[in-house]
Amino acid sequence: MRYKEFKDYRQRMNEKIMEEGSLQTKRFFFLDTSVYKEGKISAKTKELMGLVASMVLRCNDCILYHLDRCIELGYTNEELYEAMDVALIVGGSITIPHLRYAYEMIEEIRKEKISE
Repeated sequence: MRYKEFKDYRQRMNEKIMEEGSLQTKRFFFLDTSVYKEGKISAKTKELMGLVASMVLRCNDCILYHLDRCIELGYTNEELYEAMDVALIVGGSITIPHLRYAYEMIEEIRKEKISE
């Protein structure tokens, strides 16, 4: 249930940050949200780019967030696996533990979404 725990934690802490954080922090959060909106590049493609970047940077929280968004936006497992192959080539073998994590989380996200 790491997926559900992550979503609950992320929401709770983001609310706290928005209440108590500095103006600079709030601006950064706004920019982060804004950059993934529809533009010349679709929001769907931007989320996939975010997933690849997160894998290369080896941030499991970021990987989970972008996997969730990618699945919500309609990516198939096969499309996600192909994108993660790009991350593996760019990031090298050090990304393999994060690849394992991503495969596990795809399965967990899909199971959770079925039960909703």
